Amino acid sequence: MLITLGVVYGDIGTSPLYVMKAIVAGNGGIGHISRDFMVGSVSLVFWTLFIVTTLKYVLIALRADNNGEGGIFALYTLVRKRAKWLLVPAMIGGAFLLADGMLTPSVTVTTAIEGLKGTPLHGTVLLHTQNEVIIITMIILTLLFLIQRFGTDLIGRAFGPIMFIWFTFLGVMGLIGMSKDLSILQAINPYYALKVLIDPGNKAGLFILGSIFLATTGAEALYSDMGHVGRKNIYGSWPYVNLCLVLNYFGQAVWLYQHNGQVNFQNTTDFNPFFAMIPEPLKIFAIIIATLAAIIASQALISGSYTLVSEGIRLKLLPILHVIYPTNIRGQLYIPAVNTILWGVCMLIVYTFKTSEHMEAAYGLAITITMLMTTILLYAYLRHKKVPLLVSWGMLLFFGSVELIFFISSAVKFVHGGWVTILIGSTILLIMYIWQMGDYYRNNNAYRTEDVSLFAYKNQLSTLAQDDNYPLYTTNLVYMTKVHDQRYIKKSILYSILDKRPKRAQVYWFITVNVTDDPYSASYTVENFGTDHMINVQLYLGFRVEQKVNIFLRQIITDMIAKGELPLQPQQYTTIPDRQVGDFSFVILQEELSPETELPAFQKTIIRARLFLQKITLSPATWFGLEYADVVIEKVPLILGKIPIVKLRRLKKKPDNSDESL
Repeated sequence: MLITLGVVYGDIGTSPLYVMKAIVAGNGGIGHISRDFMVGSVSLVFWTLFIVTTLKYVLIALRADNNGEGGIFALYTLVRKRAKWLLVPAMIGGAFLLADGMLTPSVTVTTAIEGLKGTPLHGTVLLHTQNEVIIITMIILTLLFLIQRFGTDLIGRAFGPIMFIWFTFLGVMGLIGMSKDLSILQAINPYYALKVLIDPGNKAGLFILGSIFLATTGAEALYSDMGHVGRKNIYGSWPYVNLCLVLNYFGQAVWLYQHNGQVNFQNTTDFNPFFAMIPEPLKIFAIIIATLAAIIASQALISGSYTLVSEGIRLKLLPILHVIYPTNIRGQLYIPAVNTILWGVCMLIVYTFKTSEHMEAAYGLAITITMLMTTILLYAYLRHKKVPLLVSWGMLLFFGSVELIFFISSAVKFVHGGWVTILIGSTILLIMYIWQMGDYYRNNNAYRTEDVSLFAYKNQLSTLAQDDNYPLYTTNLVYMTKVHDQRYIKKSILYSILDKRPKRAQVYWFITVNVTDDPYSASYTVENFGTDHMINVQLYLGFRVEQKVNIFLRQIITDMIAKGELPLQPQQYTTIPDRQVGDFSFVILQEELSPETELPAFQKTIIRARLFLQKITLSPATWFGLEYADVVIEKVPLILGKIPIVKLRRLKKKPDNSDESL
């Protein structure tokens, strides 16, 4: 449970740094708040935490696990067979969850460092201006992104104890603040939450919920990180975390309405009640521990982004990217391209928005969209589990309505910074759309050359394998392809073997990599068509298993030789004593859109964009773990649409109007 504190609760645990600050700022400042307003506001926070985080995510969503894994993509894999349209909420939710991962580090670290501005340390003020805050924030975030490539094993071990100290500190400070007016406990009554929405003292009206929602932004991350720590550890640790958060919000509320008349706070533009209520002797400690908590929250979102992208790649929702496993810890990975993009966006956000108050306008909108999509997928999951229709619809309507209200409240901030969230999320969604639809238009075109059966070419391949008139190209010739129904493949593959230049091999391998719903499964099947020279291999790898095809194929050949299904492949020249597995050549076909393609302009544009993404991202050789293998890339034309055939007519003599220069 100590590890759980460090891994799961970073995002939601840093919410007290900016939630009450956003509520007060949205109402015109501390001079425009009353006790009734603060009681109602903190009541809204209390019930939002209960309804969205505790009820939806802890009690319902955590039960929708895929072999222990959580998150929107893991949930999608559980229900995708129910209906094809469920891909849409999965893509939208995943895109905006990634957008949230780009905003969280910027907001949390900036807010923590702002606590240093104007705060004396042994009589010396370290930071005087917001520009200094920006510089320190950018340095911290840059260092955080730099260490990702080395793995976070060592610093990760300290996350749990630090977050335990942080939550305890939140609870104690909140309890001290509450003790000055225990009547704040009446905020537990939902009446005050509803009352403040129509209270004249609430200048934002219903749209105050946009600020309230910031208290529960880490709930989706809590669900996504279930696979790292286990459901039971979240069940055991959440009550303590929730108590500490609620105590701190209540303490801040008491402090705010007891100090709303003080002149020195009236004109403060960057006022933060969290730091203001901390006693002077503890302020430096509060800033240090808050900064550490912000870094841990950022780390959790960065790691979560890697995991989300990795799952998206294996589910074929995102382009292939290079994934590195820096440590031996299961599940810890590093994606250089994602790391660079996250760092660049964070730097841009911090530099552009300048203050955490401006960033908060963009924050929250992304996660409301993701939560709505998760609710839709949860409804499909409940129906999949045969939960009564009334209960399933009740869950959908209840949580959907609550989150829709939060979304509308957050969307009001669109012109004040919310557009950044929409821009980032929409860009990621566009990439997903291009990757999905480009593949669909390419593979489901009515005029595309049909796949052919391996049975139809069984005799030709057998004859070629034994034809000494052709030099041996390689012992094992391997094609990375997709074999449908155990025998149908693209005709271009057989064209590569037989027509371009006959490639004689001892064994022809056709390998399909299937991504399974089980995150860590690793198995295979083989079909040899009654021969020992033509083999279809179906690899079944979990969406979190690295696809090291080169290593897997050697294991398969060794197994088949041991069972007598393949003859020995002894090598005369080798550095490995008694080597019985022959050499390999992997052939990967790279499609390029042919000028002869005749398709509607939109479809052609999507296919071109898809091929472009495929070219600038990770090569198939690297993706399949073939970096050090003998890999041949063959370019083949992609011809789609009904191609008009131009028939030549032979003339007896040259036409009179022909151009001699041609």
